[in-house]
Amino acid sequence: MAGRSKKKGTSGAAKNYITRTRAVKKLQISLPDFRRLCIFKGIYPREPRNKKKVSKGSTAQTTFYYTKDIQYLLHEPLLAKFREHKSVAKKIGRALGRGEAGDAARLEKNLMPKVKLDHIIKERYPTFVDALRDLDDALSMLFLFANLPSSEHIPAKTIALCQRLTREFEHYVITSHSLRKSFLSIKGIYYQATIQGQDILWLVPYRFVQRTGGDIDFRIMGTFVEFYTTLIGFVNYRLYTSVGLVYPPKFNAKSDEQGGELAAFQLEGKANAANGASHDDDEDMEINPEAQAMADRIAAMPEEEVEAAEPTPAEADDDEEQNNDDIDKFEPTAPDADILPQPQASSKEVASLFAPFTFYLSREVPRGSLEFILKSFGCKRVGWDSILGDGAFTTNESDPAITHQIIDRPPLPSEASTADASNGDAANPTVQWPRSTMPGRTYVQPQWVWDCINQGKLLRPDLYAPGAELPPHLSPWVKPKKGEYDPNLPLAAQQPDGEAEAFEDMADDDEDAFDVDDEEDKMDGIVDRDGSVEVGEGMDIAESEDDDEDDSDSNEDAAADDFDGFDDVSDAESDISEGEAARLQHQRELEAEATGKKLEVKAPTKKEQNAAIRKKFDKKKRQEEEERERQKMMLSNKKRKLLKRIEYGENKRDTESENLRKKRAKLEKAKAAADAL
Repeated sequence: MAGRSKKKGTSGAAKNYITRTRAVKKLQISLPDFRRLCIFKGIYPREPRNKKKVSKGSTAQTTFYYTKDIQYLLHEPLLAKFREHKSVAKKIGRALGRGEAGDAARLEKNLMPKVKLDHIIKERYPTFVDALRDLDDALSMLFLFANLPSSEHIPAKTIALCQRLTREFEHYVITSHSLRKSFLSIKGIYYQATIQGQDILWLVPYRFVQRTGGDIDFRIMGTFVEFYTTLIGFVNYRLYTSVGLVYPPKFNAKSDEQGGELAAFQLEGKANAANGASHDDDEDMEINPEAQAMADRIAAMPEEEVEAAEPTPAEADDDEEQNNDDIDKFEPTAPDADILPQPQASSKEVASLFAPFTFYLSREVPRGSLEFILKSFGCKRVGWDSILGDGAFTTNESDPAITHQIIDRPPLPSEASTADASNGDAANPTVQWPRSTMPGRTYVQPQWVWDCINQGKLLRPDLYAPGAELPPHLSPWVKPKKGEYDPNLPLAAQQPDGEAEAFEDMADDDEDAFDVDDEEDKMDGIVDRDGSVEVGEGMDIAESEDDDEDDSDSNEDAAADDFDGFDDVSDAESDISEGEAARLQHQRELEAEATGKKLEVKAPTKKEQNAAIRKKFDKKKRQEEEERERQKMMLSNKKRKLLKRIEYGENKRDTESENLRKKRAKLEKAKAAADAL
């Protein structure tokens, strides 16, 4: 008995997907509310494998969703809130149409439903680790809105909420020393923190004047901000309670109005809050039992023994150097050996990287990011000019307690050099920065802070002195691979054999070609070019078609013959030239020995030496390529294609690295020539 035929569009892919228009009709809400609900619930459009089957033969552009996702939205409590909001909005519209502004305000205040997303947060993130994993986009969005100006699309209340939540999160990162890396990019400043084993990466834009264009849909972005503020509020509460802090922290509105930012929040421990006492964040840290036991033991010792037990600053520095020297470094035993991961300093040492220092931030440096980074790595004393805002450790730039000052101003020429330059003196002007320096203070540029935290150690401050050429600032998340260009290594350590000599010859050839081109350009004004055609000159008579075919055939045969024997002829000529040169040299030595004269040996020039070295390594490289081609012949067709794709990627990487090395070689040569002047 034959089975019953199924109706088209009732099973399979056509049943698993639903169009957006049908979904909106099924939920009985407007399209903006549907978009908002999908963002809250984390439901996104889907792309079916076969659109023709799903759309029943239609080729129109359509947005599809999973049918089960829309069925899941039918039971969402927010649907009732949206419908209540719609009914109240109708009443408010009628009141405004009758001119009853007071009734409209009363309706909006008393009857407008409040949308809460607490239950959605619990549904989408069953565990706290799930929320931490989804924190990257949330933090980036809130930091973006915290730096935007208020407008008709972005209310000031939303911006203030984003600023409060982001600064609360920064306070937790400072208190827990969770920050690990940071990077200055064109888009903004990237930060990475490790919280409960999860790496969280977010982007903070630079504090420039933001111009919001008209092509941005702020309703969609505002919906994401509404969801993310609820999420960050839950996360901040959990993070604060995990380290024994009261949430939310106390907020000082006066300090915030004066630009205090982080200083406007005062953290408070739970035990202290119960006693009614508030403390700063320095006293809110949990007490380490080992440290407390050591402090009690030192307090019970006599004063003489305590003085002997406390090391002097010089001894402490020596101990730090010895501890740093004790860390082993694994070096490869051969050039082609694997590079072993180097041991790193412990998290406690990195967390107290800037603890013994007092920093002063000049007016031109980014105060907010530097304050956050310095305090996250143990610095308790950060000062700046009073014009930058409230909350500084000191506003006196001449304070003797300051050990490091971060500045980002161009070097200023001294008065003597300016006078010499005005008198026409050709001497190089000396750089004086700044005009008055404090003795015993270290002056560095802001990049020193970022490079120190990324490498987990204090770098040499003289490399980051004001006016100095800074080392490359590289992303801490991109590790150089074998064969790729590494700006941190010297050029000679990265160049393969024979490449340095090739670069020198190419530079010389470029200079010679430049000179020849100049001479040709001068001669062009006297002699006509070959391509120019005067009246009655340069006109060739067209040959017959048979002659053209014969010439083309003969040229192709000659080219083919030349191509087939190119490699053999070049190798034979090189062997003959080397053998002939050796024979002539031996004959000259015999003649000199017979006549009793001293043979004058002509020293090879630098160009000849480079050519010999390059020729040697080219021959070696050619032999390796021939051996590789022979090995390829033994592979199957499938493996040969796979190897071809691998070689394509490697060749592309090698070409990029070679171009970067060539560019660096030119820059170093130009710099050496400028220094020699």
